[in-house]
Amino acid sequence: MNKIRLRYSGLLSRSLNFIEKAGNALPHPATLFLILALIALISSWLAFIIGAEAINPATGEIIKPVNLLSRDGLHYILDSMVDNFTGFAPLGIVLVAMLGIGVAESSGLIGALIRMLVLSAPKRILTFVMVLAGVLSNIASDVGYVLLIPLAGIIFQAVGRHPIAGMAAAFAGVSGGFSANLALGTIDPLLAGLSTEAAEIIDPSYVVNPTANYYFMVVSTFFIAFTGTFVTEKLVEPRLGKYSGDVKADNIDKLSRKEKRGLRAAGITMLIITGIILTGLFRVNGFLRPVDGSLLESPLIKDVVSFLFLTAALTGIAYGFGSGKFRNDTDVMNGMRDSIKTLSMYIVLVFFAAQFVSYFKESNLGIIMAIKGAEAISSSGIGLIPLMILFIVLSASINMLMGSASAKWAILAPVFIPMFMLMGYSPELSQVVYRIGDSVTNIISPMMSFFALIIAYFQKYDSKSGIGTIIATMLPYSIAFFIVWSILLVAWLYFGIPLGPGAGIYYTG
Repeated sequence: MNKIRLRYSGLLSRSLNFIEKAGNALPHPATLFLILALIALISSWLAFIIGAEAINPATGEIIKPVNLLSRDGLHYILDSMVDNFTGFAPLGIVLVAMLGIGVAESSGLIGALIRMLVLSAPKRILTFVMVLAGVLSNIASDVGYVLLIPLAGIIFQAVGRHPIAGMAAAFAGVSGGFSANLALGTIDPLLAGLSTEAAEIIDPSYVVNPTANYYFMVVSTFFIAFTGTFVTEKLVEPRLGKYSGDVKADNIDKLSRKEKRGLRAAGITMLIITGIILTGLFRVNGFLRPVDGSLLESPLIKDVVSFLFLTAALTGIAYGFGSGKFRNDTDVMNGMRDSIKTLSMYIVLVFFAAQFVSYFKESNLGIIMAIKGAEAISSSGIGLIPLMILFIVLSASINMLMGSASAKWAILAPVFIPMFMLMGYSPELSQVVYRIGDSVTNIISPMMSFFALIIAYFQKYDSKSGIGTIIATMLPYSIAFFIVWSILLVAWLYFGIPLGPGAGIYYTG
């Protein structure tokens, strides 16, 4: 029987054990933000006591820390607690986006689209389609993990290929290509909100739009898909060989007549929505054009989360009633309810994260650290490209110990975005570099929330599979994605291409 049996050197084994234990030793992300909030309060007092200060290079103003462990500080903590939570930028946009996506997901629309894409793919490009489908599945949060990855194993086995190779390809797209996509997903508004909060430390009027990295991520989608295909067919699948296990090939259900009817209804709805948007944008004095006529100031760009909600909800409703999955308005509302249920722990995390970010900003610790860090980096003479590569490595390394993308960015953004802004680099650039680092090690991080589920998927075909099996199988993807994405970033910076609509590389203040 052809099974994966790997033997690691003592050094690698100890390293993996250390990573696993270190990650497991971290507190819950919400608890971590509570601890960080307390550290921010104590640090504000210590910085005040020692007389720390910095000179704002833009205004010449002397920035001094604000002691939050004082009477005025206590009043601020109590007065701002509710506003910190309800006014936290990522909270509202994530909730609104998930309401729409919840309808599309509960109706079965997203699952049907993935099956249609994969089942209709010619065998010669099956691997490419599998990786691409994994990347695209991120628009609907976790659907790729629970639907596409096990489906990939079934499809690969059905066409005579190793099922684990199929699951590896899909996993590489879903998790390794987590940030890339052709459309905006839930991660875009979430990270943009955190970036906005951080950018306001330097520029209170600065707004990072959810479309901030759109151009870069669209191009990244195809680079990741081609790279994942190459790694699967040239490295992973040859190493696995021909599958000869005990698991028999499953039947792959084709789309039913009801599902096809639902897709037609969703397609017609999408065409109508597209027509309305194009009419509003390109018609003279169109209702989606601002007074000055600039497309970058259009509601389509500025209010993209609203359009994401409407598009996902309306196409989901059309599919649901067309396929018979929805019978009344209660079914639609239940889909929204279920999507919000999945965010319950995120809401808890946001409460503590919002307090931490607020204390960090109010105490002036963020801007003082940014100024000092920017001065240190500037004096070192390190250039833009080496600096961004180092930031990718840092983000990728932290990802091995902490799985949540939003939780890590909530910690890193208040430090690095202001620091890079003072050096003349835009928040959008900081965000896109973080997203690269966060993505490339997802597939080898035992702290990734779905890692245990991936092990279970692998064990269906190889009972000996474990953490080491997953990491060994996925490591070539991680290395390849890091190299290709870094090269793409370097080329992007060299040619000075905008990262998204109205999102340049440099910050001019």
